[in-house]
Amino acid sequence: MVVVGGGTAGWIAAAVLANEFAEGELVIELVESEEIGTIGVGESTIPPFLELLKNLKIDERDFIQKTQASFKLGIEFVDWHTKGERYFHPFGHITAGMDEYMFYNLWIKSYLNGEHYAIQDFCASSVMARHNKFFLPQSAQNTPIAESRYALHLDAKLVAQYLREYAEARGVIRTEGRVERVEQNDDGSIAGVKLQNGTQVAGDFFIDCTGFHALLTEKTLHVDFVDWTHYLPCDRAVVVQTKNAGEILPYTRATAQDFGWSWRIPLQSRTGNGYVYASEYCSDEEARKTLLNAVDGELLTEPRVIPYRTGVRQQIWTQNCLALGLASGFIEPLESTAIHLVVRGMVHFMRHFPDREISSAFIDEYNRRMTVDYEEIRDFIVLHYCLTDREDTEFWRWCKNMELPESLSRIIDYFKVQGNVPEVLDPLFHPVSWRSVCEGMAVRPRKYSALIESTNYDEAKQHFDKYKIMLEEFIQKLPSCSEFVSKNCPAKVS
Repeated sequence: MVVVGGGTAGWIAAAVLANEFAEGELVIELVESEEIGTIGVGESTIPPFLELLKNLKIDERDFIQKTQASFKLGIEFVDWHTKGERYFHPFGHITAGMDEYMFYNLWIKSYLNGEHYAIQDFCASSVMARHNKFFLPQSAQNTPIAESRYALHLDAKLVAQYLREYAEARGVIRTEGRVERVEQNDDGSIAGVKLQNGTQVAGDFFIDCTGFHALLTEKTLHVDFVDWTHYLPCDRAVVVQTKNAGEILPYTRATAQDFGWSWRIPLQSRTGNGYVYASEYCSDEEARKTLLNAVDGELLTEPRVIPYRTGVRQQIWTQNCLALGLASGFIEPLESTAIHLVVRGMVHFMRHFPDREISSAFIDEYNRRMTVDYEEIRDFIVLHYCLTDREDTEFWRWCKNMELPESLSRIIDYFKVQGNVPEVLDPLFHPVSWRSVCEGMAVRPRKYSALIESTNYDEAKQHFDKYKIMLEEFIQKLPSCSEFVSKNCPAKVS
């Protein structure tokens, strides 16, 4: 098994394989060049990433310290619906101590009755983020914050370094060198790679982690790319790192700009900043100025521009080659899904792990399943744009009137009835996510379920009032995010 390319994607692949197979059962070799750096456009994750650490038997505290990570309770969206408005997409559940379905429908009833409870006031992750508080939900069972969830802000280069040490300790062979040529068998499958230093690396199966270049998948196997820029026109990002200014906030901030949006991701050691924009409407220099005007803290790096294409490969797995990470596709980092798609790619691959005779049925099902994952994320990202009420720039006027994917149109129409989303197999974004974004963008259901008519509504309102106060009082007593990090998992700076 040969992994071509390092970075976060390559070393996640190597770590998963090394964890699955005992040393000697499978020869795993990773080829990478020190000359090629990690792109690391986004430095943010979502809660399923913690499952990867758990499955790899990695100590979470050690990982946080060595990657200088911080905690993330969700994403704050600023100026997306209209300028001056903001909303929060939290991790975890919103139940107010009730059945989630019952709570949400009672909340719809309260809204339709003119009693405007803010739904995020009943969400532990949202209230903690609002007050810059943090505590581990697994250490607070039987409390109001037990239903919260969290993810991590992290340094992509340090993650790759951490997973490299993990994988090499379990027998993964690392070969230094830049790929000069990809060799093919008579049937067109990959036979090996030749490096510029003359080294030949052969294998039975290859994982292409060569980023946007996709040396194996695109340049050699000529797999087409399905372009989605007609749904998501942002095609460039300018990024810069700054010193931390003030407290570590336990959430990512995504602020809508004139021609895209900017992010702010706080780590323990620094802050990651970026501006995702559409080059059709905005020049690189204008984007650079917009980003630098928005950042806080002293610059640690020079701004750099990263062009990209939004879309997915026609086939992510072709013959004896699997594309992973940026080689398989890319969707802008608005919901921090890049690393998640790498992990999902390996999870699905392990479920369809091939022997020497690779089954076309396995390849077809893998490609179908991964395409579903990409399309789900695409639709959820488009949701943030298409519901805008902004018309102050040509970019936002386009977003407001854009043509939607048919799959997303169906979801929005379904949601508007009673606030539900169609059931799908193993979704990434559950109803609470769709409800949070739709509510933040002023799209609400027309009615509530008749199933709650027998519920005593006056008692429910009393419960709402008491729960809001109780949640607020409980969270006020928690440590700030900076205090929690400093006490429990301060970064180890080498």
